Amino acid sequence: MRIERIIFGELLAIVTVLLAAQQPPTIRLDVNLVQLPVRVIDSEGHPVSGLQKSAFQVFVDNIPQPITVFQGEDAPVTAGIVVDNSASMAPKREEVIAAAEAFAKASNPKDQMFVVHFNNLVRFGLPEGTRFTGDIAELETAIAAFDLGGTTAFYDALLTAESQFQFAAYPRKVILIITDGGDNSSHATLTDAINGAVKAGIVIYPIGIFDESDRDRNPDVLKKIAKVTGGEAFFPERITDITATCLRIAQYIREQYMIGFPGAEDGQYHQIRLIVTDPKKGPLKVEARGGYFAVNQGYRNRQK
Repeated sequence: MRIERIIFGELLAIVTVLLAAQQPPTIRLDVNLVQLPVRVIDSEGHPVSGLQKSAFQVFVDNIPQPITVFQGEDAPVTAGIVVDNSASMAPKREEVIAAAEAFAKASNPKDQMFVVHFNNLVRFGLPEGTRFTGDIAELETAIAAFDLGGTTAFYDALLTAESQFQFAAYPRKVILIITDGGDNSSHATLTDAINGAVKAGIVIYPIGIFDESDRDRNPDVLKKIAKVTGGEAFFPERITDITATCLRIAQYIREQYMIGFPGAEDGQYHQIRLIVTDPKKGPLKVEARGGYFAVNQGYRNRQK
């Protein structure tokens, strides 16, 4: 019996070693890497595809930076769909659901998405325990789960959505938000929401479907959020135009390149400037956020 136990123990040790050798290597993500989604358009406003890494130059505080990560257009993203459920949204509910579903269907099939609903309360749309999904049926169910009523905690909703990206599978992060009013019940501030997005590298595309008589509407807030994060704000004239707007945003995202470069470690905000040149394409214009918050050296030390 003792001999059998020894042989069994040796076999178990050998199997354990073999299984360990077959495990995939652990990939540690460098928190010092700044990742920047970039859209390039020509002089007529058309998106430019097929550019190579050599076409891009990155300057931080006017100092050239090496590009260490480069992906062509239509790399998959992690995306949040954030939907206003306040009482004033009741007559717009069906159009908003259809538009958000159209966005999901028009996105890269490999994208991982989640849904946030908000009025004066904020909640996730996917079932508990499911952080992200690429399944369109699951997204449709989550988007349709409106709980109409109450006021508008817009900034709280953005912060909740931003917190979800710490579990993101893909480094490219975007938020589509659909609302018909300004914030009137958040605990968080606009500064909190903007700083959270900028520090996490999230690009935000707000859609404002405002009523002229709505005293809470504040288009300047949506424009500011979009500009600071490198996105764009949209204000459809008719509610029936919202689906076309969502399709346009989905296309914008799929037209972006991803550029990565080593970031600073001083915890400060740094200006980014991009230059794109290609003799065959003519004059080119870049759409990207204008800066980033560096990680703090103390944070990096805690990770080691």
